[in-house]
Amino acid sequence: MGAEDIGKLRKAVLDYLNWPDPTENPEEKQRRVRYGHILMEFMMFAEHKNIAWKDMFLFATIKRFRKYSSSPKEADHALKSLLCFLYGEKRMAPHLVQNHQIPLPHIYEKYLFCILEGKAISMRNVKTTRRVLVSFNAYLDQHQIPISDLKIEHIDAFQSAFLKPFSTMTRRIYGSKLRDFLSFLFDEQVTRKNLSYGIVNPRVFNQPKPPKFLRPEEIKRLFESLSLETPTQIRTYTMMVLAYSLGLRPGEIGHITLDDISFQKRELIISSRKMGNPVVLPIPYKTLKAIAVYVRKARPESACRELFLTCNKACKPISTNVVVYHISKAMKEAGLSASPYWLRHSYAQGLLSLGRSIYEIKEMMGHQNIRSSQRYLYIHIELMRKVLLDETL
Repeated sequence: MGAEDIGKLRKAVLDYLNWPDPTENPEEKQRRVRYGHILMEFMMFAEHKNIAWKDMFLFATIKRFRKYSSSPKEADHALKSLLCFLYGEKRMAPHLVQNHQIPLPHIYEKYLFCILEGKAISMRNVKTTRRVLVSFNAYLDQHQIPISDLKIEHIDAFQSAFLKPFSTMTRRIYGSKLRDFLSFLFDEQVTRKNLSYGIVNPRVFNQPKPPKFLRPEEIKRLFESLSLETPTQIRTYTMMVLAYSLGLRPGEIGHITLDDISFQKRELIISSRKMGNPVVLPIPYKTLKAIAVYVRKARPESACRELFLTCNKACKPISTNVVVYHISKAMKEAGLSASPYWLRHSYAQGLLSLGRSIYEIKEMMGHQNIRSSQRYLYIHIELMRKVLLDETL
């Protein structure tokens, strides 16, 4: 790498850090500052490893940098943010930081970059879209069809060949990815007609599926398998107690604040419910005790009002994904093939066993529609026979 390459990288990073964005909120500004530290590390890394500009944003380079960076989990995000800035300034062609992939023509890469930059979409969804577009591009190449000459019969033929092996739901997902791309082609004036209207997904007739839950002996095994030696383990235990004793969703657990808890009244306010229906729940003594132990022994000292915080130096509120990850990990270590939502479903089964009405369960579970609550009747055989047949097993 010559002085020109490192100078180019240094200018790109400094321009990114000094770029005025009046729409940024305080949280986004703090994130850019964090990314700035990572990008400074990247400059030193690139200079030390003698990496040329053309190779700086390859997946192999990013993978090596993760081991070098003090914030490996945010390294990808920092570099992606820099790339978005450079693309917006027209100083770099669309480029995605990810694993080895089949290169696509410019219009395809431009679309992938646009959905990554402009939508709240995960890399997993981008990879799914890329998978469809790679097959679509290969089909057009095989049949020597220029993308500007696309017709609806070409789309139909591709779908018949490509989607045939997949399930109905997968065909719907892949079809929607292709539809969005065809709409993009029309907006970019690549095609003369908007061919997206010609894609019709197969119908799916939904059937109510019984929720899965843990049996009493499995609940016992799960909680007995937990160790309470580290702050992370105590935090995981507390989150699991909340999920099982109050039927909370992972997202609701992650958004609980200290202000939501009344130790004196033994109540918990859940304001961020899925359907926007806030509720005040009574807290069982065991749950209240678990919260108190976590706050006293495991929660880092912080000005943040969120109950659950990360256990590293950043000491920031945890995300829903963190809740899901640690509860799932505990279940796996206990030998259970289950998900965190099974604890919520187990709570609902407990309410049914205690004789609570379906309307009470609707309120306590935060369901907007009574049909969501009625799903639990499908697996509570004893109560179902009592409700429908007025008989007891």
